[in-house]
Parts: sequence; structure tokens; C-alpha cells
Amino acid sequence: MLQSIFIQNYALIDKLDIDFTSGFSVITGETGAGKSIILGAIGLLLGQRADVKSIKKGASKCIVEATFRIANYGMEPFFQENDIEFEPDECILRREVSANGKSRAFINDTPASLAQMKMLGEKLIDVHSQHQNLLLNKEGFQLNILDILAQDEQALSAYQSVYLSYKKVAKELDDFIAQAEKSRQDEDYIRFQLEQLEEAGLKDGEQTELEQEAETLSHAEDIKAGLYKASQLINGEEGGTVSLTKECMQTLQSLTQVYAPAKEWMERLNSCYIELKDISREIGNAEEEVEFNPARLDFVNERLNLIYSLQQKHRVQSVEELIELTENYRSQLNAITSFDDRIAELEGEKKKLYAEVLRQAEKLTALRTQSARHIESQMESLLIPLGMPNVRFAVELTPRKEPDSKGMDSVTFLFSANKNGTLQNVASIASGGEIARVMLSLKAMIAGAVRLPTIIFDEIDTGVSGSIAEKMALIMQDMGRQNRQVISITHLPQIAARGIAHYKVYKEDTDTGTNSHIRRLTDEERVQEIAHMLSGATLTEAAVQNARALLGFKQ
Repeated sequence: MLQSIFIQNYALIDKLDIDFTSGFSVITGETGAGKSIILGAIGLLLGQRADVKSIKKGASKCIVEATFRIANYGMEPFFQENDIEFEPDECILRREVSANGKSRAFINDTPASLAQMKMLGEKLIDVHSQHQNLLLNKEGFQLNILDILAQDEQALSAYQSVYLSYKKVAKELDDFIAQAEKSRQDEDYIRFQLEQLEEAGLKDGEQTELEQEAETLSHAEDIKAGLYKASQLINGEEGGTVSLTKECMQTLQSLTQVYAPAKEWMERLNSCYIELKDISREIGNAEEEVEFNPARLDFVNERLNLIYSLQQKHRVQSVEELIELTENYRSQLNAITSFDDRIAELEGEKKKLYAEVLRQAEKLTALRTQSARHIESQMESLLIPLGMPNVRFAVELTPRKEPDSKGMDSVTFLFSANKNGTLQNVASIASGGEIARVMLSLKAMIAGAVRLPTIIFDEIDTGVSGSIAEKMALIMQDMGRQNRQVISITHLPQIAARGIAHYKVYKEDTDTGTNSHIRRLTDEERVQEIAHMLSGATLTEAAVQNARALLGFKQ
């Protein structure tokens, strides 16, 4: 439950610090006194968007802090999952909004994201404002209420898991069909390119070898002449390098007996002589092999021209890239030919998942239908004492054409307040007072199904008065007895008199401006406040006596 709230520099609030009690409490005050401001501050703790305009003029930031007691509400898993210290008897939520637009959130003094604060806040407080009455005509809102009361979380989770899988496969199938269609449009182009590249029969390293061969063939005569001359110089019968080296070796050989260094030189020359003979032989062989071959040169040039044209066409720089491109085209063609198999596979998977979606949806519908019948009887039992003796309330479930994320059910709350009246959509025919009573009854039922510590009703009594207001107060009072805190912001004395605690919001003018305040009233102050609510600004003795009588019925 909400134990206390501290607000500083927010709108008309300079500083506000108030404790709250358990059970059923009421808040009253003149229109414009600041009740909506307090709700706005609480909204910040529920993760709502911060508006710097709400910061009190002249202040650098505003602070909203609330303390909750959350023992026995099973919230420890949230704190464990988010790595936040769990304090069951003193859980503190704080939000700070700076004038520069920056906002900070804390849970038990641990920095938290707004998403975390919103998630926790929704587990702690339900604020029912007048605009929520307008949600009654929203199908999604009605379905959500039905699911809460049906307590079908496991069935809904199982359905949504299968539904998400179905949607994923359906999207994959659609994407694959689109991809297949586009690829088929490109198939002729890809096949032509592949055939041209495969016909070329390219090999790794081929371009380098051909370019070298082309150079050799283009200069064959020059090369042959040069090799011939080199062969003559190195191996001529007279004056050739080989023969001169041999002659030099023989001369040194004759000196080895009388001159020691000659032996070393002779051995070194012998090595040179062997190497020169090898070179001479290789030059000779090369000279015989090199010959001018116009046909081969034409072939090599044609082959290189083919390679160069393919490189230019496909905007690559090497044969290796052309070979890689060939493999890519081949893979694309293989994929195109396998599209039909994959599409058939996905279609089968989609059909199977769709059948499972329908099966899970059927389970969900069964739970909702069972709950709908219970809601109908419960709503009538709650609404009849609220001044609707002829009320009829029905929950209509109609099947959708196609499943969505919530199942196959379309839900409509039907309502008739008059005898023999036609059941119609509750939001389209109910008056403001009737809708208020319907919403209170729904909230009372939801409160019994959900372990929510605090419920705040912001003028749930709109459009009602007298004995009906008192009976609405009894419902809220009963909700407050079920280990729950209920706070009602009201303008009706019949409801204000039923609160265990009564808080008054008021404005006070000072030299520095207007400030909003809230304080808990004493018993005598409650008499005065309720008397004013009965008679207006002029307090009469009859109003005072009437107020005492109303408070005398307070349980």
C-alpha cells in the first residue's frame, strides 16, 4: 500500500509530505485546489512523460517520492530480475525532473529506467480517472478486462507463443515468395552470364602466364638472336668464356707444384667452369625452343582479349574474381531451382502452425466464455443495488475472421438498464452515471482477481448522487477491507463520509504565490468539510447535523 508521498516544486506545490492509511480513504477539495496536480505527480512515479512546464516557477527541479509497503504481494521476482534491493516494508520510488528537461528515476535509491519504474508502478497503483470511462467503448479494453477476470494468463501465453511462431513463418514465406519471384525474373540474365563465364573455362593464374607468354612470342626473333650471341660468347670454340676458363685452369694447374695459391684459384675456377657449362647448355636449349609462332601468338592474344573484356564487363580486376563470380551465379541458379522446394516446406509449416493457433485459440475461447457467464451474473448482482433493478449485462464473444495476437475472439460488453430494453454496446447507450457504476463494478471484480495494493478512484461517482453514491462508497469500502488500499477523490458527501481517513486538498495564497496543500482532517474537521459539501459556502446547522448523521453510519 501507499504509505506516504513527498512532492516538491511541482506545479502549485511548494512542498507536500503526507502519510496515508490502509483501507478506504477519501480526498476532497474545491475544484482547482490541486487534486489533479497530486495525481499528475503520482503519474510521474508510474513512468509517465515528464513536462518541464510542471516544475514550479523559479525551481531547478521537482521531486516526487512515494513509499510503499509491498510485503505479501509477491513482488520479489521483479526486484531479483532487475537487480534491485528488495525492501518489503519500505519500497521507495523517486522521480526527479530538472528544468533542462532531464529526468531521473530511482527504485530504493537504485537508478532505474522509466520502463522499470512503469512496470513496478503498474503493480503498485491503479489510478482510475474519468477518461478511463471512455475506454469502455474500446474492444481491446473490454477484452483485457475479460482476460484479467478469466485468469487465463497461461492459456494466453501459450497461444501468443504459437501465434508469434506462425507469424514469423508466414513472414518468412512471404519474403521467400517475393525473393523467388524477383530471382525468376533475373534467371535468364544470370543463366546467360554463367554460360558465358563457364564457356571461357578460366583457371587460377592463367592471366599472368598468358601475359608472360605473349611478351615472349612478340619478341621471339630478338630473343633468339640474343641467345645465339650469348651462346657464342660463352661457348665459342675460340675465345669463348668456357674455353678460356678451361685454359686458365690448366695454366694454374701447372703452377700448383711450385706455387701454393694457384691450387685454391684453380679450384674456384673449376666451380665457375662447371656453372658456365650449365649456363651454356641452358642457353643452347632455350635458343632451340624459342621460335616465332604467329598462330600461337594470335591464340594467346585472343585469350587475353577475352579475359580483359570479361573483367571490364563485370568490373573486376583478376581472373580469380571472375571465377568467384562464376560460383556466385551458379549458387544463385541452384537457389532458384530450389525455391519451389523451400516454398512448399514453408507452406507446410505455416499450415501446421495455423492449425495449432486455432487449437490454442479454442482453449482460450472456452476459458473466456466460461468467465463471461460468471461476469454477467456478478455484474448484475453488483449493479442492481446501485439503482438499476432491471439491469441486464452480457459479454458477447464473436469469432474473428482471422486470428490476431489476442486470439480469435471479438468482445463486446452489452448493457440495458431498462426493463425489456434491447441489449446494446455499453459505451453507446449508458449515461455518464451508469458508466461510472459499471466501471466501479468491473473494478471491484478485477480487484478480487488481481493482487493490486492500491487503487485510486478519481471522481468515479460522476453522474450519481444520494443513496446510489452511498452504495458505491460501500463497494469501495468493501474493496478496502481485502488487504487493499482504496483512495477515492470525490465531491459527494455520501462517499466522503464512508472513508476511514479523510484528506482535504486546498490552496493557500502567500506573498510568493499560490500553493496547494493536503492534510488529514480530524473528526470535527470532517464534520465541517462534509457539511460544506452538503450546503455549499454558507454553513447551516442542518447541514452540520446531516454531516454528523452521515458520519455516524461510517463503519
